[in-house]
Amino acid sequence: MRTDSKLSRMLHVLLHMARQNKTFTSDEIAQMLSTNPVVVRRTMSGLKKAGFVHSEKGSGGGWQLTGDLEKITLWDIYQAVGEPTIFAIGNERENPECLVERVVNAALDHAIQDAQNILAQQLKATTLASLATEFDHLYEIHAHS
Repeated sequence: MRTDSKLSRMLHVLLHMARQNKTFTSDEIAQMLSTNPVVVRRTMSGLKKAGFVHSEKGSGGGWQLTGDLEKITLWDIYQAVGEPTIFAIGNERENPECLVERVVNAALDHAIQDAQNILAQQLKATTLASLATEFDHLYEIHAHS
């Protein structure tokens, strides 16, 4: 089964933007993510609406990080990229009169909701600044080894 990596990919881009402190064209981002510029612009538009990036058209234009890394959480980015589906697990809904189906669905619904709540809490507690700090730490380790 294919996973949705939109959140991971956009976090990747935003950290590159934060660390390189430059404007990136849609073509550069597309090359970084092995996709095409149209997909980049579509996904980045959600980040722009949320106020995390700014874009300029034309020569010398591109995308630039504008948000405060200390204030932007992974949850904020998750919402800005369209809230990708967290789990592929789903319930069978073909026979709502079946008592077994009802019991199974209730158990799965509860477990999935609990797991989503835990993930949401983790995403809300993690800022882009904390990821940037972790990257800086790893970069220092690799630079001195």
